[in-house]
Amino acid sequence: MEDSKTEVGPDAWLTVPEAAERLDVRLTRVHQLVKSGALLAVRRDGVLKLPADLVPDLRSEAGQKSNLARHLAGVLTVLKDAGYDSEEALTWLYTPDSTLPEGSAAAALRERPTEIKRRAQALGF
Repeated sequence: MEDSKTEVGPDAWLTVPEAAERLDVRLTRVHQLVKSGALLAVRRDGVLKLPADLVPDLRSEAGQKSNLARHLAGVLTVLKDAGYDSEEALTWLYTPDSTLPEGSAAAALRERPTEIKRRAQALGF
């Protein structure tokens, strides 16, 4: 996880403590989820941050949010297998895409996870 900046990204970020509160877990669990590829995190100004819209809020709407978590982990695994690091995965997820009604892969992940995973798989070929 480098300390470089990308030109595209989420509208809002969460720090590890904020993500832990949203997920209702300990800080160490957030670090484990990032390390295992279940969550995406990058360094910004020396601080590990997570895209707020990709951290499920388990305190409300648990069914929909936990689906996001499951699909995100799958897409991140596919991107990693295609050779993408965290910064590159972030860029791919947030780069505007006119072929998606939602505008980006990250925005489309909740509504069309199979399509996003298929597109990520195509990157490996």
